[in-house]
Amino acid sequence: MIALDTNLLVYAHRSRTPEHLKARKAIQAAHASRDGCGIPLPCLAEFWAVVTHPESRGRASTPEEAHAFLRALTEDAGMAVWVPEAGFERRLLQVAHDLRVSGARVFDLQIAVLAVENGATEIWTHDAGFVTLPGLRKLDPL
Repeated sequence: MIALDTNLLVYAHRSRTPEHLKARKAIQAAHASRDGCGIPLPCLAEFWAVVTHPESRGRASTPEEAHAFLRALTEDAGMAVWVPEAGFERRLLQVAHDLRVSGARVFDLQIAVLAVENGATEIWTHDAGFVTLPGLRKLDPL
């Protein structure tokens, strides 16, 4: 199963980014995968924060535009959104401790742990520094 990271969503949403078409194709390929795909919940919040930020590169998206993009993926296309289950915080903190993850890398770690807990074996991201987690292969589809 494939997990999609925030940056692919941002690039697919932003038509003026050089990565736009490749990101859209990657998301379509992940969605068509026989193993399935999903979006960890923190990626939706991070997407919203990035694309609606008043100082974002280019023009900030309106809340309506951001919502329409996410709705097209999740409701219209039926892409799964993975949410934490009970005890997630304990598991996340234990993995952070065990892997010695510190600082802002914990945000990637929460995405990775949530992806693994929902059956993902790959995370598709354009972030070369994305935290690695045993059992979750990092792949840059762009």
